[in-house]
Amino acid sequence: MTRETTVRIAMNGVTGRMGYRQHLLRSILALRDQGGLDLGDGTVLRPEPILLGRREHALREIAERHGLEHISTDLDAVLADPSVDIYFDAQVTAAREEAIRKAIAAGKHVYTEKPTATGLDGALELARLAREKGVRHGVVQDKLFLPGLLKLKRLVDGGFFGRILSVRGEFGYWVFEGDWQDAQRPSWNYRAQDGGGIVVDMFPHWEYVLHELFGRVTSVQALTATHIPRRWDEHGKPYDATADDAAYGVFELDGGAIAQINSSWAVRVHRDELVEFQVDGTEGSAVAGLRNCRIQHRGTTPKPVWNPDIPATEAFREQWQEVPDNGEFDNGFKAQWELFLRHVYADAPYRWDLLAGARGVQLAELGLKSAAEGRRIAVPEITL
Repeated sequence: MTRETTVRIAMNGVTGRMGYRQHLLRSILALRDQGGLDLGDGTVLRPEPILLGRREHALREIAERHGLEHISTDLDAVLADPSVDIYFDAQVTAAREEAIRKAIAAGKHVYTEKPTATGLDGALELARLAREKGVRHGVVQDKLFLPGLLKLKRLVDGGFFGRILSVRGEFGYWVFEGDWQDAQRPSWNYRAQDGGGIVVDMFPHWEYVLHELFGRVTSVQALTATHIPRRWDEHGKPYDATADDAAYGVFELDGGAIAQINSSWAVRVHRDELVEFQVDGTEGSAVAGLRNCRIQHRGTTPKPVWNPDIPATEAFREQWQEVPDNGEFDNGFKAQWELFLRHVYADAPYRWDLLAGARGVQLAELGLKSAAEGRRIAVPEITL
């Protein structure tokens, strides 16, 4: 006999692009529309979102669009409701730490976007508080669930690369300044005083990608820039960009591999996907993006010869082989939501917790310090 359990989830920040599209629409509502999450023991979890935020009219419009009943602008009141099981946070970074503290104090399980706090001390404190309170906690690490990186992980686990030598990452796209075309990102992303900056935004991603696939980051050396110093906000008003919009990082990894990752909101895309990683090893290489992954094995590697006096005669991209899907790939955000819900309600293992989130905050903090001081900085291992 099937037992249906309603899971009430307070979702804070769903009026933002990521909170709405990926977490509400493509994860929680997608789970609702498929009939819930079957835990395999006769229990089906049916998520019931409570939309939480500061703009009541925006929350009401989303609720009406999707047939949802519950909205609120009162965080404290929602957290005081004993029927609410989980608190989710997709707010702006500067508002996140305080809200998560309140949720933990109220005994709610916590699932949150990253970075979890504006500094390492705050991120570690959240992890400590959650452990002491005994609540379950998870941090979104969505890129691990992308088809391209799942294929790359499959290659790593299968020993395809031999000894991994290096990782080269390219991420970014041109974000319009907002004067003659609307910007694709919110203006707070470009104000350091509001928690903006590409280091704070992207280095937490690079930490978990490198950590999970290739090894813990042991040192960082970064150079940051604000390439576009003047932008226009959502109301068409000009403002000074005080946060970095590009970062060029070199990361040493446990085991000896070197990673180089360029991140920029001021670059025009000349690659197949908005993010790509090239991994080179003694036995083979791979290039992985969001969805696709191509490989070149040692045995099929051509022998190009440098000769700048004649045109290139080889079609280098055609010398690589596509890695097959060999499976179905669900939306990565939804897949991680399902794992977290199984962790909370079926005691399934889950390692992407607030301590893992703190590692991302640490790397961003040390990356900014490296850029400010012009030197390479060791990344110590953190524990509670």
